[in-house]
Amino acid sequence: MTHRLLAAAIVLCAIVSGRAMAQQPLRVCADPNYLPFSNRAGQGFENRIAQTAATLLGRKLEYTWASMRGPGGFDGFVHETLNAHRCDLIIDVPYGAAGVSTTRPYYISSYVFVFKKSRAYDLTSMDSPVLHHVKIGYEADTPAEGGLKLRALTPGAVPFEVGDDPGVSPAIVIDAVESGKINVGITWEPAIGYYLRSHPGIAVVTVPNTRSQGSPEQYSFPMAMGLRSDEGALLDRLNTVIGSHHGQFEAILREYGVRFFHPEANV
Repeated sequence: MTHRLLAAAIVLCAIVSGRAMAQQPLRVCADPNYLPFSNRAGQGFENRIAQTAATLLGRKLEYTWASMRGPGGFDGFVHETLNAHRCDLIIDVPYGAAGVSTTRPYYISSYVFVFKKSRAYDLTSMDSPVLHHVKIGYEADTPAEGGLKLRALTPGAVPFEVGDDPGVSPAIVIDAVESGKINVGITWEPAIGYYLRSHPGIAVVTVPNTRSQGSPEQYSFPMAMGLRSDEGALLDRLNTVIGSHHGQFEAILREYGVRFFHPEANV
């Protein structure tokens, strides 16, 4: 076979492969009842991002529904869906997460302090002195809990099992601040941003990756899409889509009140 014929064959194979991929559905693993992330009605920001990605890839969107909460948690969700080949993509995972291959990040967000504006607490980090004199609420099994334990702030604080209880909305942390059950809540901002628009009296302060003593802590995370390691072709196409249409994904996130973390502004 001449070089010209070989090159033509390679191009033809690439075209055929691309067409075959386009005919395949984009099978997304998602939680059926975990707003503002996703639900069966397609009302979450993960639903919107999944549909946008499918459209840009020229593929039909299909869902595999499974709870991310309860026994097994997120790791169990990945094992029972993605790794079991019941679907091909998880829309929102930390970049570099164990057990999956991740796309390039499409946003960075952070844990935040939430409290009543009328309180005017001087909160700038997990080392802020005021935290020793207020009632704290935090999302259990998160970096926030780890940071509070390091500072002996968990005794007397209120843990919220949002990530374990399928019947609990992330808005419970905001509601606890409004009711006075807690004075300061610490939670993942994308989980509550959608609900903050109906709570204008709530202040939101980013928890920075700083510590007065010892090594820095991490409260901000770049978020990506997760795939199996054998999905190299889909990974490449998604990276291209994210790079070319980043503004579309960012616009969706803004609609849901997601606040973006900018590391250069928090050094």
